[in-house]
Amino acid sequence: MNRRTLILGAAGLPLAQAALARPALAQEAPFRIGLILSMTGPFASTGKQIEAAVRLYARQNSAFAGRPVEILLRDDGGAADATRRLAQELVVNEKVSALAGFVLTPHALAAAPIAARARVPMVVMSAATATVTEASPFVFRTSQTTPQVTVPLAGWAAENGVRKAVTVVSDYGPGLDAEKWFGQRLGAAGGTVAEALRVPLANPDFAPFLQRARDAAPDAVFVFVPAGVGSIFMKQFAERGLKDAGIRLIALGDVLDDDILNGMGEPALGVISSHHYSAAHDSEANRRFVAAFREAAGMRPNFMAAGGYDGMTLLRMAAEKVGAGAAGQALADAMKGMSWESPRGPVSIDAATRDIVQNVYIRRVERREGELYNVEFATVPAVKDPAKAAG
Repeated sequence: MNRRTLILGAAGLPLAQAALARPALAQEAPFRIGLILSMTGPFASTGKQIEAAVRLYARQNSAFAGRPVEILLRDDGGAADATRRLAQELVVNEKVSALAGFVLTPHALAAAPIAARARVPMVVMSAATATVTEASPFVFRTSQTTPQVTVPLAGWAAENGVRKAVTVVSDYGPGLDAEKWFGQRLGAAGGTVAEALRVPLANPDFAPFLQRARDAAPDAVFVFVPAGVGSIFMKQFAERGLKDAGIRLIALGDVLDDDILNGMGEPALGVISSHHYSAAHDSEANRRFVAAFREAAGMRPNFMAAGGYDGMTLLRMAAEKVGAGAAGQALADAMKGMSWESPRGPVSIDAATRDIVQNVYIRRVERREGELYNVEFATVPAVKDPAKAAG
C-alpha cells in the first residue's frame, strides 16, 4: 500500500464512520404519545387545557431518554366509542409508547382494555372516578380521584359548623363518588345529608334542584359538577337566593375551575372549595408554570393543565429510568412509586394503586389584582385515594 493510498484512506475514515453512525441515529425511534382528548363538544375546554400543557412540556423537554417526543393528538368528541376506536388505532397502527389524556371516566374505561392487551402504559390526566385505575394494571393517574378531594372538604365542613347539608352532584361516576364520600365523612362527624340531589350530566338545569335545596334549609349546599359547568351553577345559585337565605356554598374545585372563574363574578367570592391545584398556589415551581403556560397558550392554567403537565413528567422520568428502549411492562414498572415536585406541590404515584398521592388544599375565592383566584388557606398533606384505602 503506497503513501497516496494511506492518505486517501485516512481522509475517508470520518466519512465512513459517519455513514455507519447514520443508520443507528435513524433507527432511534421517537417516544410517541397517543393523546386522546375531547377537543370538540361540551368538554372541549378541558381538552384544550390538557393539550396546551402537554405541548408546553414537550417544548421544554423535547426528548425522553434521548428519544424525540411526538404527540399524536386525537379528538374523541366526547364519545367513549370514539375513544376506544382511537386507542386501538394508536396502539396498532401508530405503535405509540404510551396513551394519555381521557377527559371523562367513560373515555378512560373504554381505552383501558386496549392498554391492557397491548401492554401499553396509559396516563389518565383528567377522569376522576376512583375505580378507573382498577380497569387495567397499565392505567396510571396524574389528576385526582373524587374521594381524595371530597373527604378533606367534608372534614373541614364538619369542623366549621355544618351539621345539615344538601348535596348536588352531576349524575355520573365522579358525582356519585362525591355524594357518597361527602355524606360518609360528614355523617362520621355527627352531621346529616338532608337531600342528595343528582342532576343530569347533559344540558343541566340546576334551578329546580336548587329550589329543593333551599326548601330543605340546610347549613350548606355541597356541589360537584364537571369543569366547565360551574359558571351555570353559580349563576343559578345566586338567582335562587340561597346565599341571602344564609345557606353556605361549599364545592369541589371542578366547580371553581381557574379557566372560567373570572367569568363567575361576585357570586363566587368567598366560596370555599377543596382541590389539589390552584393557579394561585404559592410556590416557585407554580409561578414558572403559570407564566410559561400564559405565554404559550394565552390563558390561565387550571387543574386539568396540571394533570397534563404532570402526566408528561411521569412519562419522562420513567423513560429516563428505563433507558432508550423504554416500553411496555418495563416502562409501567418504572412509573410505580415515582415522586417529584409538581406545580401543585409534592406528588408521587402509589406503587400499589397507580394513583397519585398529593396535597389537598382548602381554598377561598378572593379578588387579587382585579382577578378572582382560589386562595389556599389550609393544607391536608400527602392524601391517598380514600376509596382504595378503605378497600
